[in-house]
Amino acid sequence: MPYNVLFLCTGNSSRSIMAEAIMNHQAHADFTAYSAGSKPTGAVRPEAIYQLAESGIAIDGLRSKSWKEFSAPGAPHMDFVITVCSDAANEPCPIWPGHPSTAHWGVADPAAVAGSPAEIERAYDDAFATLERRIRLFLALPHATIDQLALQTHLAEIGQA
Repeated sequence: MPYNVLFLCTGNSSRSIMAEAIMNHQAHADFTAYSAGSKPTGAVRPEAIYQLAESGIAIDGLRSKSWKEFSAPGAPHMDFVITVCSDAANEPCPIWPGHPSTAHWGVADPAAVAGSPAEIERAYDDAFATLERRIRLFLALPHATIDQLALQTHLAEIGQA
């Protein structure tokens, strides 16, 4: 069965969107990734879209959305919930049915960078590279044969990578 992964951030405009797209690109049928925000901006940052498109990752259907969509009745069951920003990690999260494994993978917010176009592009490159590396490590775990405690430990370790 495919595993469902929810990436959370406050605004759901850059980091969590990129994580969703990267995982769906790399994981094929084994995982389905989603993203959401506690206070969604309602728009995906064009810099995030550009970064994904330049990396050959599909951008169709990406949108900024609330985590309420995923805690409502009828929402997909989540196996993993991963926060990618400090704000979302410190906010009270909804109670996720089924008690999914959780982790915090803090990534610097490229949308917060104020500077030259080159500095902003570098911030998006860095965030993308960090997320891509962590997702690659996550997908390499033997999910079907590893116990829940060991998996939770590995998720936390990946957040430090």
